[in-house]
Amino acid sequence: MLIFLITENSQMLNSTIKILIADDHKLFRSGMVKLLKDQPNIYIIGEAENGAQLVEKYFELFPDIVLSDIAMPIMSGLEAVAIIKKKDSRLKALFLSMYDSDEYIYKAIKSGGMGLINKNILEGELLYAIEQVYGGKKYFRGKRKDEDLKKLIEEFESHKDLSIIPVNEITYREEQILKLLNEGLSSKEMAEKLNLSKKTIDFYRSNLMRKFNLKSSIDLIRFAVQYFNSEKKGDKFK
Repeated sequence: MLIFLITENSQMLNSTIKILIADDHKLFRSGMVKLLKDQPNIYIIGEAENGAQLVEKYFELFPDIVLSDIAMPIMSGLEAVAIIKKKDSRLKALFLSMYDSDEYIYKAIKSGGMGLINKNILEGELLYAIEQVYGGKKYFRGKRKDEDLKKLIEEFESHKDLSIIPVNEITYREEQILKLLNEGLSSKEMAEKLNLSKKTIDFYRSNLMRKFNLKSSIDLIRFAVQYFNSEKKGDKFK
């Protein structure tokens, strides 16, 4: 849950910023609206509860900034931002998630996002992140320099070449797991979405790691990202 703590030293924003908030939890959206509506330079122009609605409302409202969760129903925040970015290069998206590790930073960047912050962030840093993104700068906690982000991307994209991996061996269920990994879902969220137990999801993840000689969960996520951005991707999953 976002910590609503007022910091006296928060940097004030200098321009009116129109924000569209996307999150599938109504309580969280309400909390964000309550937090930001009292800021004199911020105007909340709309809310979305899933990725598809985010795309629709973006082109209705044309906000200055999109504040979006990563894991949402129907379409993830990552997918929605990627779709919008292809149609409108002016999009400025800042992701809010419970997960802000390197793999999520990588996914946020590749989707076209300009920042990623944890939902446990304090108000002062949230306002600062909004200001940075509004000004055209990237904001990723712990990775604030361009060279850090460039190095992170290089590390993720230097992984195994899919051209030498027999991706036709991936089953329908395994491809579902890879798709949800690519969208940024945790094992628990995947279990809920697929109506399976977390234990079953973990079994499929372990099996994929053994099948393709992947050494860690990060390797598996990298594999998922590359698989769904590769021309060699199978057509089983529609």
